[in-house]
Amino acid sequence: MTTKSKVITWLTLILLVGLAGFVYFKFCFVYATADNTGTINYFKKEGFIFKTYEGKLIQTGTRAGMQSNEFKFSVEDENVAQAIRDNADKPMTLITKQYLGALPWRGDTRYIVDSIVVR
Repeated sequence: MTTKSKVITWLTLILLVGLAGFVYFKFCFVYATADNTGTINYFKKEGFIFKTYEGKLIQTGTRAGMQSNEFKFSVEDENVAQAIRDNADKPMTLITKQYLGALPWRGDTRYIVDSIVVR
């Protein structure tokens, strides 16, 4: 193996490892977890190719002169989606995971609901 081919091999390997690391941190690494409390404004299953659950939670309180704050979220788990549907008229806390990027099969947002607590 010549020196030139060794350099190309090492650069390719470094590039692939760097790309794998970027993809992992952008789409698989959980950046933050949070609890968001409020009432469901809407919850629907939508999408052209990947049907995902999307919703909006209305959080009470004041923020920059507004009366409420909207929190958009996505749901991966069918059981969690059913629990949200069953309790849509009640106040609830959504326990979410925040990723740095969204994937089409995971939902439209970076906030994925992991579980819910109904009040």
